[in-house]
Amino acid sequence: MSPHAGSTGPQSPATLAFVESPVQLLNVLEWAHAHALKAAALRSTGETSGPPGPELGAGRPGGTGRFGRSGRPGGSGRPGGPGRTEGARPGEAGTGLTLVVLSPTDPMTRGQLRRMAELARDEGYDVRWEEARGGTTAPFHTVGGLAPLLRRARRIVMGDPFSRYVQLLLTITRARDLVVVDDGTATMEFVSQLARGERLVRWHRRGGRPGARDLVFAPVSARARRRLTPGAGRRVEIFSSMPIDETPEGVDVSANDFAWTRARFGPPRITKGADLVGTSLVETGVVDPDRYLEAVKGLAGTYGATRYFAHRRESPEKLHRLAVETGLEIVRPDLPLELIARRGPIGRTILSFPSTVVHTLPLALAGTDVKVAVFDIDPAWLTENASPRAQGFLSGVTDTARDAHRLSAITAT
Repeated sequence: MSPHAGSTGPQSPATLAFVESPVQLLNVLEWAHAHALKAAALRSTGETSGPPGPELGAGRPGGTGRFGRSGRPGGSGRPGGPGRTEGARPGEAGTGLTLVVLSPTDPMTRGQLRRMAELARDEGYDVRWEEARGGTTAPFHTVGGLAPLLRRARRIVMGDPFSRYVQLLLTITRARDLVVVDDGTATMEFVSQLARGERLVRWHRRGGRPGARDLVFAPVSARARRRLTPGAGRRVEIFSSMPIDETPEGVDVSANDFAWTRARFGPPRITKGADLVGTSLVETGVVDPDRYLEAVKGLAGTYGATRYFAHRRESPEKLHRLAVETGLEIVRPDLPLELIARRGPIGRTILSFPSTVVHTLPLALAGTDVKVAVFDIDPAWLTENASPRAQGFLSGVTDTARDAHRLSAITAT
């Protein structure tokens, strides 16, 4: 076993969840909450559902996993070191759900993941932190340490089926119950590709020629896609807040309405002004940086926005330029924006480019007076290297969110 991979105890977890981002971890917590509520409802009627095995153990109802106005968790859990499992209390998470964090190297993402890991521990779940990218040999140590648990787990929950790490782990597990939770708007593309039997490729990379690493990894990716296709005793569930138009045959789709977030946070204090949500479309090579700056400047002036909530992948150089040229206060959240907004204070209007939050924030802020507005991406803003799929995908994100949540559309000028 890997020296970085600690033991989860004498009993293996019934459910292993693999996350690589704070939003994925949040959505695993939402799925576990919804799963526990469904199981309780079925028990009350004498019915059963899902694979046999230990229950998830959703922690203490109304426990210490609440955040105050300061954003600090009520419990004293701390992020564990590599491969450590801590925070679970006897009779709570038990052998039900173990969250495995495949830690990235980006400092902002790591910071948010550590805060989310604290929150998950305070809810009573086991959390295992893996330095999965901590050097050349780290993947071998991580996979080797997780292999025994993967072979014994009955259910696998994952946040990013496009991840090569997750695809590799899927070739090891024998679990017959697979769950995909949201990794943002990429879930919409994953479902469409699965329904059409296509290879799994992230939307902003479609249309480009596969690189050498893509070709080498192709057999693993193809096998992972087959594992994610229902059949031969396999059950596949997609737990999503995204609009799903093409449901693959045999796949169960359940809605994520952010019930856990609303139960644990808020209601927020609402300010009179507007807040603007940043995006990493520049960093992914989709949108021209100068065009993006002009759009942000125009939004701030037109709608009186004073704060800019940065995406965790936005570069410090870009954010510095935004602050200097727009006068906006740059806020780097230490938690996913759904939790930040629900905790408050938050502006009465939230302005966003096409992104996950135009679908998730209306759900997380349900019952408040906050309005979410989406700003269309002008095709002229796209870089020459942007995927041919980019404009259609971004328009689809905007259109479906507007229809689902009656968002105010702001047309680019």
